[in-house]
Amino acid sequence: MRKLGLYALLLSLMVVLAACGGNKSAEGSGDKGLIGVAMPTKSSQRWVDDGNNMVKKLEELGYKTDLQYAEDDVDKQIEQIENMIVKGAEVLVVASIDGTALTNVLEKAAAQDIEVVAYDRLIMESENVSYYATFDNFQVGVLQAQYIEEALNLKEEEGPYNIELFSGSPDDNNAYFFWDGAMSILQPYIDSGKLVVQSGQTTFEQGATMRWDGNLAKSRMENILSKAYSDGETVDAVLSPYDGISRGVIQALKGVGYGSGDLELPVITGQDAESASVKSIIAGEQTQTVFKDTRDLAEVTVNMVEAISNGEEAEVNDTETYDNGGKIVPSYLVQPISVDIDNYKELLIDSGYYTEEDIQ
Repeated sequence: MRKLGLYALLLSLMVVLAACGGNKSAEGSGDKGLIGVAMPTKSSQRWVDDGNNMVKKLEELGYKTDLQYAEDDVDKQIEQIENMIVKGAEVLVVASIDGTALTNVLEKAAAQDIEVVAYDRLIMESENVSYYATFDNFQVGVLQAQYIEEALNLKEEEGPYNIELFSGSPDDNNAYFFWDGAMSILQPYIDSGKLVVQSGQTTFEQGATMRWDGNLAKSRMENILSKAYSDGETVDAVLSPYDGISRGVIQALKGVGYGSGDLELPVITGQDAESASVKSIIAGEQTQTVFKDTRDLAEVTVNMVEAISNGEEAEVNDTETYDNGGKIVPSYLVQPISVDIDNYKELLIDSGYYTEEDIQ
């Protein structure tokens, strides 16, 4: 009997430890079933916010949640999704690491009648995606480029001005929308010679930053500065699609003297309004970022989950743009907002997205 008692105690401890480990969120009542939420990484603050916002809303509605982060490991994310399928998830919400790598695992989900909502990043080459919840990614690039256009007064000034171009991760479909949006504004100025890319690196592929890695961006910017700006030319603007890339670029620029003495930092764009970059904006380093309110995107996604669970069609506002190679995925696009030193308090603090302490 004593052995049986010890065994029962050990078993209970194992259950408790299993519940506390991993990436799982606290569970809701579960009256409405289990929702699997697969996020790419905790290394970017926005994904942590995305996951937390979604879990909170889903659990308030009575769902259980299984929130997992794969730390940019594609195989790990596939394994996590497979586990969600085995657990009996009713709906999967997936922010993919590699949008082309999930075809097979989504076939497994479809075989179990589990529907999938692609979250922020479009899942490619699969018919088994019911909806796509995202921001207007083309408009993100437009906002970044328009900021450069206005900051340099390109419509009035003759120039030329030197600009360097960074693009996002080539395995993330959104990166191409950001680039296309930005170049719809910047390309005419490049063609006319008003903007000059001294490095000669003018294509998406040349500017690509795998996994949105700020260290890769830093290294690339250092190489550009040493090869293309050693003759006294200075950088007037940098198109950066994401805050982590922007911070890497700033490190490289400061390493050769920008931001000290008479050598001012160039106009530098960004995206996601990460707290570190908001601090950088306040400090006069990064110039702009694009705010994508993850609370709004979480609400859109939860509404999609609710519609699927109720056997209804979810609200969408785009049925033409997002062709994933398997189908045109019905989508809901949330509008992004440009943020700089002049409006960050109103948009980020007054709205409750950050507190003053968060960005001090």
